Amino acid sequence: MARIAGIDLPKNKRIEIALTYIYGIGLASSQKILNEIDINPNTKIVDLNDKDIVKLRAILDKNYQVEGDLRRVEAINIKRLMDINSYRGKRHRLGLPLRGQRTRTNARTRRGTKKTMANKKKAPKK
Repeated sequence: MARIAGIDLPKNKRIEIALTYIYGIGLASSQKILNEIDINPNTKIVDLNDKDIVKLRAILDKNYQVEGDLRRVEAINIKRLMDINSYRGKRHRLGLPLRGQRTRTNARTRRGTKKTMANKKKAPKK
């Protein structure tokens, strides 16, 4: 089992997919990294030798911000938005969607479960 950037990569997966288990590396980045160091994307993690793993680690350390560092930077950026009291910062603080989605219906993931309002009855017809 290869350990890269503090993550144990699953040994029976293709290297192209296994690299996406690292926070900050998607499929496109994974393919780009493998092209740089000339590793076949269909190679399983089990079949990698130590030289390949060292090359992977070196490229990730040199060119990419991953895992803890990336999470820290994102948290700092969100905190900055909240501190300057921007619209997006306010939405983060309230736990609401911040990219223009509607909240009257949907948005259940951000808003949480439904809370029934007391004494909310339909207005009588005249």
